[in-house]
Amino acid sequence: MDEKAPQKFVDAVTAKLPKELTEKFGGKLPGMNERGPVVAVVKLHGVITPQPSPMGRPSISLQNVDSALNRAFSHDRLSAVVLSINSPGGAPTQSALVADRIRGLAAEKDVPVMAYCEDVAASGGYWLACAADEIYAHQTSLVGSVGVVSASFGMTGLLDKLGVERRVYTAGENKVRLDPFRPEKAEDVQWLRGLQEELHGQFRDWVRERRGDKLSGGEEELFSGEVWTGAKAAELGLIDGVGTLREIIERKYPNAQVQTVEGRKPLLARLGMSSGVSRNPVANLVSGLDALEHRAMWDRFGL
Repeated sequence: MDEKAPQKFVDAVTAKLPKELTEKFGGKLPGMNERGPVVAVVKLHGVITPQPSPMGRPSISLQNVDSALNRAFSHDRLSAVVLSINSPGGAPTQSALVADRIRGLAAEKDVPVMAYCEDVAASGGYWLACAADEIYAHQTSLVGSVGVVSASFGMTGLLDKLGVERRVYTAGENKVRLDPFRPEKAEDVQWLRGLQEELHGQFRDWVRERRGDKLSGGEEELFSGEVWTGAKAAELGLIDGVGTLREIIERKYPNAQVQTVEGRKPLLARLGMSSGVSRNPVANLVSGLDALEHRAMWDRFGL
């Protein structure tokens, strides 16, 4: 009996399957394309935050995506890892932690990393993209926003209307700054701006380190917090080119099998549910504000 007969049978069946099915399930079926190179695509979608959304929305944090990154980089026939990014940004520390993890795995496995910016890779989303060796986007994608933003709500007097008494006790005069239930203080705003300037400097240094001589725009323009289309971002050197994810992978890795890797979704999201309404009005208020904050981050880019 021909020892290669089982593999020939698998190859014959695979050839008749639609390309979408072989890309999605090829790596999970015994014998299918076992000898070919692989490009792992990791989805990094959502707001970057250390706290998972109570509504079960997709979010990015080191805890959420670490297992997906490990799986992506651990394939024994790996040609490259692609970061598929769709994020309006968020927490700077989580952005840096995820980017550092990507660089660590790339060095350990000696594998090139490519980023693809989908609808938006702005602020922390662009920080993640800079963890790649090359960055691509669609010409209509929104890219950049190298800056720092802080947002909150002023709710002075709200607790009185709800009939709730809030009690805060501190040791240290600066322990409670920018409390949304207290009037804003000028010195607190000045302190916040100092933090923002420091973080903005770290962001600029990261972009310079990763993009280097590819940057062609002036620093005032590049680091103003402005966001550009993919086409303009390519002119400024923020990305390396434009196109669709499929065509870029096919051009750079023509014989590779694409395998998509995603992080674990929150339990409620996996069950197709969102969190219910609490009987506690303050809890409902916090949940509602969280939803507004997530919505506002996407709305800044018309999404």
